[in-house]
Amino acid sequence: MHSVRASRVASGAFRLIQGAERPSIRRMSLKLGVLGSGRGSNFVAIADAIAAGSIDAEVVLVVSDVPGAGILAEAARRGIPAETLDPGPFRTRLDEAAEQRLADRLRAAGVELVVLAGFMRMLKGPMLTAFPGRIINIHPSLLPKHRGLAAWKQALDAGDRVAGCTVHFVDGGMDTGTVLGQVEVPVLSGDTPESLHARIQVAEHRLYPEIVARFARGERG
Repeated sequence: MHSVRASRVASGAFRLIQGAERPSIRRMSLKLGVLGSGRGSNFVAIADAIAAGSIDAEVVLVVSDVPGAGILAEAARRGIPAETLDPGPFRTRLDEAAEQRLADRLRAAGVELVVLAGFMRMLKGPMLTAFPGRIINIHPSLLPKHRGLAAWKQALDAGDRVAGCTVHFVDGGMDTGTVLGQVEVPVLSGDTPESLHARIQVAEHRLYPEIVARFARGERG
């Protein structure tokens, strides 16, 4: 790592972790494909930042593994193509055929960066092969602590004084990819899992657009 830029946000310390920066070579808006399983609040934060001119990017496709997921409605409201993917028989990952269909569909849409926004399935071979170093995820903990589900509850159960969120590259493991940026969120006396999670989400909605904007400028972690 060559540099660390630090600033402050209301929810805690905002830290972008940067590697060697490359000169920006982008001349057209970065084409994003967004995957989500839930209501899509991080997608909304990114889409709103694009609409405000803060990110030089375009969401060209939204895909969900859950029919009727809120993220599909949010995409439709913005006129963004949105599709449902049959994930296959597994609970925590796509089967290989489904993942290959997903990779093919994203490539056909011209996607350059894949953004996971509450996508609750691990990605393996076909997607990692199709988009090497071009899939990012946001996780509600200060990785490498508290990988996996309900990380905010894990933080409370562990007695942590500071929680937070992390944007990272996706690799074949569970929340194991290289960290791109983090926001610290203090754990308050009397916090419940719900109250802590809500404050972490506020931090996520600030951090994720900032990381996507870095990619849109032609920079990488």
